[in-house]
Amino acid sequence: MLRLIIAEDHQLLIEGLISILSEVEGLTLMKPVNDGKQLINSLRSNRADIVLLDLNMPNMDGIKTLEVLKRDFTNIKVIILTNYNQPQLVDKIKKLGADGYILKSSASNILKEAISKVAQGESYFEQSLDAENENNHYFIDDFMKKFKLTRREVEIIKMIEKQLTSKEIGDNLFISEFTVGTHRKNIMRKLDVKNIAGLMKIAQQFRIESA
Repeated sequence: MLRLIIAEDHQLLIEGLISILSEVEGLTLMKPVNDGKQLINSLRSNRADIVLLDLNMPNMDGIKTLEVLKRDFTNIKVIILTNYNQPQLVDKIKKLGADGYILKSSASNILKEAISKVAQGESYFEQSLDAENENNHYFIDDFMKKFKLTRREVEIIKMIEKQLTSKEIGDNLFISEFTVGTHRKNIMRKLDVKNIAGLMKIAQQFRIESA
C-alpha cells in the first residue's frame, strides 16, 4: 500500500485533493499538514512513500522543506504541486532532487499520472510547463522591447497577473520583498500607469494584440 501525505496550507485545496486521491486504488492518505515543520515532524514518526508538497507555505517553505526531505528522508519521493510556472524555478527544483512538478491548475488525471509514475521510480515534470513557456515567448520579447522592460520585470508582471503578493513573488524569485517593491515601482513608471489595475490592463491588451 502506497502512503502519501499532503503538505499544503489551503484547506479547500486539501479537501479537493483528498476527494480526488481517495479514488486511487492502493493509495493511503495520511493526515495532511499545513507547513514544512509539521511535515518533517510527522515523517519522523510516520512512514510515507510520497509527499505532495506546496512551495508557498508558512514557517518552512517548500524549497527549504524539499532540501530537508532529500537530505534526511532519502527514500521518500517528492512531487511539487504549485501555481508557479517559471523555468528557473523548475530548474532549481530539479537540481534539489524533486521527483515531480505539476501545476495546481492541472486536471486530476495529471495528478494521478504523476503519482503513478513517481511511485514506479520515474520522474514526472508536466509537459505543459515547457509548452506554456514556449507559447509566451513572443509575448515576452515584444512586451520587453515595447516598454523597455527587463526579463525580471516581465516575470514579476506575470506573477502580478496571477494576483501574487510582493512577499510571494519574492519567495518565488528568491529576492527580498523590498526588491520586489522597487521592481513594481519601475514597472509602473515604464508602463505609465498608477495602479495594479492599469498594469494588468496593459499586459492583457498587449497579450491579445500579440497573439
